Amino acid sequence: MSVYSMTGYASGHQAASQPSGDHPAWKNAHARLAIELRSVNSRFLDLAFRLPDELRQHEPALRELLGQRLKRGKVELRAYVEGRDASALADPPTAMLQRLATLQDKVRTWLPDAPALPVAEVLRLAGNKTEAGDDGIAQAVLPLARNVLDDFIAARAREGARLSHLLKERLTELHRLAKEAAPLIPRSVEAQKQRFIVRWNEALGVADSNVSEAAGQERALAEATAFAIRIDVAEELERLAAHLDEIEDVLTRGGEAGKRLDFLIQELHREANTLGSKSAGLELTRISVDMKVLIEQMREQVQNIE
Repeated sequence: MSVYSMTGYASGHQAASQPSGDHPAWKNAHARLAIELRSVNSRFLDLAFRLPDELRQHEPALRELLGQRLKRGKVELRAYVEGRDASALADPPTAMLQRLATLQDKVRTWLPDAPALPVAEVLRLAGNKTEAGDDGIAQAVLPLARNVLDDFIAARAREGARLSHLLKERLTELHRLAKEAAPLIPRSVEAQKQRFIVRWNEALGVADSNVSEAAGQERALAEATAFAIRIDVAEELERLAAHLDEIEDVLTRGGEAGKRLDFLIQELHREANTLGSKSAGLELTRISVDMKVLIEQMREQVQNIE
């Protein structure tokens, strides 16, 4: 299964279907419906629709269609009609116009500052169907939306594949850094023990203590061992390697991977921070910094995965 990005764009056009038979009112043979889908990242699925009035009735069906196939992202669907012939507007009934004029006069008697009805609103209230081809356009909405959604998901899959490739490159780098750090741990622990013993003996000499040399060295060794345990990062490296393997497995499985990856990135960052805080040498500190840079890059990319 693919990994999908939450960023994508697709569009499509479809001509309105002409009514069967000889339809004398048909004047919009060149009118066509256009649909655009675009999205950016979001924690949840956030759908927004920009539809002309004559297509508002399709919003519930469009919402259901998108909800069935998309899981996360701020998604906007925009639909509009191109190439309309203005001469296809039907004349509003005279009785309806008279009724609207009467109502407008009555309203302005009580609200003299009320604006006059615009022509577009008059046509809407008068029940004008806008054009004889509206039925054909309405019938094209859902089929065209399905085609555009297919292209949209394919575009998100292509972007998801690119993000997956970039993440896997950084996983390889993190594995390499973990391998560099592994042999440094025992050497760092042993060096720290030796430095602790030397400093302990120097302190005993300055203090002219009555403690025997053997007892002093034993005490120093115990303190050094306790300190070495505190700076030992072997467990952190093991957990980090396990998280890296899990991330690779999630990317391979695909599907709804974003939230799981976001959690694993947080765990990676925690282990890299601990590695840096426990570091007793410059080399381990450098590796910790390099790891955190890579993990932060991964975090930015994971934010766009569905």
